[in-house]
Amino acid sequence: MIRLPDLKTVATISIGVLVGFSAFTFHYAEGLSYFSTDPKACANCHIMREQYDSWGRSSHHAAATCIECHLPHDLVPKYLAKARNGWNHSKAFTLQDFPEPIRITQSNAEALRENCSRCHAGFVAHVAATSRDGATDMNCVQCHASVGHGSQR
Repeated sequence: MIRLPDLKTVATISIGVLVGFSAFTFHYAEGLSYFSTDPKACANCHIMREQYDSWGRSSHHAAATCIECHLPHDLVPKYLAKARNGWNHSKAFTLQDFPEPIRITQSNAEALRENCSRCHAGFVAHVAATSRDGATDMNCVQCHASVGHGSQR
């Protein structure tokens, strides 16, 4: 009679395979680089090359990095956004189900708007004060689309 492995052995092997596969994927995708603030990490994926190159030609190249514009600045929200973006990016690139050209998500667009308003508070205070509901009504990139990434195609 054939003896089947017990549940503990099956669970141990399954967890080992999952951890091994995850570690390989993390290494292959250069996962540690995403913990840095270096804009080159954003260009690890070939689809971000155009955004990285255009940022290098933009007026904000010397003043702001990807993270300073695209992520919240408070510690916990920043790392929650990095985790959410990392998951979304890895899923999209693995399954090849991302839009081209890529588009900013609503939550990242909100962080971008908040960061524009924070860095340029002296310039936008008057605009925010005269808008319908303050700074939340502003969409900086509607008029300033080429600021962060240079000319759009």
